[in-house]
Amino acid sequence: MKKSEEIRWGRSMITTCVMILLIVAASFCVIHCINEMEEAECFNRLYEEADDLAEDIEMYADSDREELKMLSAMIAEYDKLDSADLWDFLDSYTAVGMMSRIELLLPDDTVLVSGGETVDAKGMLSFKEEAAQGEHVTDREADILDSGNYIVRHYVPVIKEGEAIAMLYGVIELGELPKKVNMDPYSGEGAMYIIDGNTGDFLVDTWHQEEGGNMWALGEREMAPGYDPEQLKQGVKDGDSRYVVFISKTVGEYLYFYYKPIGINEWRIAVSVPESVVFESADMIGRILNLFLMFELLCFIVYFLWMACYVRKVTGEKQRRLESLNYIYDVEKLLFNAHEKKENINAALEKIGSIIRAEQVGFWIVGQSYDQASFIWKKEQTGNERNKGREQNDMLRLLEYFKAGNSEFEAYDEKGLREMGKKSGRNGIHNMVAVPVEDMEGEICGILESCNIKDGHASAALLKNMKFSFSMFCRNLKIHTKIREQGDRDALTGLYNRNRYERDLQQICTEHGRSLACVYIDVNGLHEMNNTNGHDKGDKMLKTVADAVRKNFDTEYSYRFGGDEFIVFVPDAEETEVKLQSEAFTALLAKQDYHVSVGIQCETEVSSMAALIKSAEKKMYVEKKRYYEQEFNDRRRTARE
Repeated sequence: MKKSEEIRWGRSMITTCVMILLIVAASFCVIHCINEMEEAECFNRLYEEADDLAEDIEMYADSDREELKMLSAMIAEYDKLDSADLWDFLDSYTAVGMMSRIELLLPDDTVLVSGGETVDAKGMLSFKEEAAQGEHVTDREADILDSGNYIVRHYVPVIKEGEAIAMLYGVIELGELPKKVNMDPYSGEGAMYIIDGNTGDFLVDTWHQEEGGNMWALGEREMAPGYDPEQLKQGVKDGDSRYVVFISKTVGEYLYFYYKPIGINEWRIAVSVPESVVFESADMIGRILNLFLMFELLCFIVYFLWMACYVRKVTGEKQRRLESLNYIYDVEKLLFNAHEKKENINAALEKIGSIIRAEQVGFWIVGQSYDQASFIWKKEQTGNERNKGREQNDMLRLLEYFKAGNSEFEAYDEKGLREMGKKSGRNGIHNMVAVPVEDMEGEICGILESCNIKDGHASAALLKNMKFSFSMFCRNLKIHTKIREQGDRDALTGLYNRNRYERDLQQICTEHGRSLACVYIDVNGLHEMNNTNGHDKGDKMLKTVADAVRKNFDTEYSYRFGGDEFIVFVPDAEETEVKLQSEAFTALLAKQDYHVSVGIQCETEVSSMAALIKSAEKKMYVEKKRYYEQEFNDRRRTARE
């Protein structure tokens, strides 16, 4: 072996050792980065969990208040608040939200509890003080039935003839609250707290698993570097939103803690999770990386042994193959997002033409219309273009040829070209190579062809190497097209959805701004339908309304805007015509006992789409108010009868 051909062992050894050190260092850096990422993800998740819990609690509180107001209105109809009929109803009433039971505080500071039983609450509750505050939620208090049980009372006054005759309240048992409303942060591995910002009292504390308690009575916590205990205390009092990390006295490890205010009194919601949970994934990844490092060390030993047997340098053929792989990689990169950037497919075909030294490269997607499925690159664009209809027939013949079980088509002379109905020299074609492109199920999804190739038989192998990339392009294009179509439609009603609505606004204003009507539709009673008859009936109502929209409004601009709201734009129509369509629309629904509120705004010169829609919306709300006033009077009259 010549000196120029000898392997330089010293340099190879040093290079390999440096690579080992670099990989080990990189592994430690990766572990460090993963820990930082896990910590950042923990903070983000704590923020999301606390945010969701705060929204849930506020939602439950609003829902409870609506239930109490409804019950208050009913109680006001009774002359005797300890009536057996009244308490039979109240005792049978099942609260949906945070409340566990219903009680009545009377002006003499007595409380009516289950069954209308009277309990003396003097010294514990004051009707005068609670009535002065109106509708409100108390902070942590003792239960009159069990002084060792901590509760929160949600008050709503019972008004009769303009005066509060009692204070109705729902009892929220703090010890049972997390289970009752399914508050389970961090998939059960975290803890939730509700803290009174004024006093530091725990309303809920799932970490210490005990009722009562005070945040400050637990003593000052040992903080992680960069965190201050006084900052924590002041932040809770001031209603800040902040992260802190401190050592838990319960488990003796760092506790990642996030708090923020709730829109109830001076309450704060907080969520915490132990460090072991935060870095559980990172620790597992670290162990895997250590095993991987050991495996790498073993591989390097094998690599050294293999180097002892390595006697030849990479030949020119290998270099050429490497260049071909680079070309294929470039084609793959271009095809990766060619389903979104159509110019990339032509660039990929041009790249293939340069690799195999062809004058023309084409790709045809099977199963689509010709204009959407044919992509052709030519080295020199001349006036001698192939007829598209004839070209499509050529592709169909190739498709039949490949469906017959052939894996490739190669023609380098007139005889071979005649097999596909071609003649040598016709339309500038002298030779041709084509291969089928198959999808994951083995079905032909496309045909890749090249013409006038200078490299001869090697081109077929190169085209075959690129079949997978074109297969993935077909798959991505199919998925992208399907998602685009589905993304514009509401799955339930089949009308356009809000995404399409946002995209169409500017186009509607531009094309039909001179004469445009906006019809704003709200479905009345959807919430009651869902609650009373189930969501299947509610879905049927929405589908019926959507069908009526399609039937009565002759326009493509129909959208399901929200849960029970629809918007229709009618261009180039008279206001009287739109009103007639609307009347037919509401009449059709009324026959099926469905009712809607409709607002119509017509303008001959649309200066602002937002103003047009807002005007229609206001008119709809006027109609909706009128509808519910009639319905309310009808329900009250039926109840009295």
